[in-house]
This record gives sequence, C-alpha cells and structure tokens, in this order.
Amino acid sequence: MTTPPRLTGDEIAARLLGSSWRHEQGLIVRDLAFPDFAATIAFVNRVADVAEAHNHHPDILVHGWNKLKLSLTNHAAGGLTETDFDMAARFDALLDQTAAKPLDER
Repeated sequence: MTTPPRLTGDEIAARLLGSSWRHEQGLIVRDLAFPDFAATIAFVNRVADVAEAHNHHPDILVHGWNKLKLSLTNHAAGGLTETDFDMAARFDALLDQTAAKPLDER
C-alpha cells in the first residue's frame, strides 16, 4: 500500500473550514460528549468497525463518564493526509446514524 502525501498547512486549514474537527499538534481532533456511558461506548464500537474496515485507526480517549476524544494522523506519512480527513468524514457520518446524539450536536 502506498503512503498518501502529507497535506500542507494551507490544505489542512482549508479542509477544516466549517468542520467540528480542529488541528492540534499534527493531528485532527474532535471532542464529543454523549448522554451517558453506554452511548459513548456504543459510538466507540461503531468508530472501531469503520476504522478496521478502512485500516486507518484513530486514537480514542474515553474520559469522564460520557466524553470522547478522537484524534487522527497518518503515522506512516509523518503527518496529516487526505486519508485522515476521509476517516473524519466517515466518523461524522456515523453521528447522523447514531440514535443517542452527542450533546454537542443537539
């Protein structure tokens, strides 16, 4: 598999316009808060399924009882690539299909 090229700072900024993701130390990051722990873990499991299917895995941090932080970067490329933004869009699409909407999406 060929490693995709790293995006420039301008390309990253353009892709983040209007997004709920932010650029933080070479990663794109999104924080979510769900109504309860079960909803948080259910969403994590859905993210994991998509990540496995596309062989591109986020860092996942569950903290508190209902908070989730997703972080993406391409370790092989040494920075952000189009693949990271593709996965971010896939994770965002999961939110539209999730019964328990995150609190920051209401």
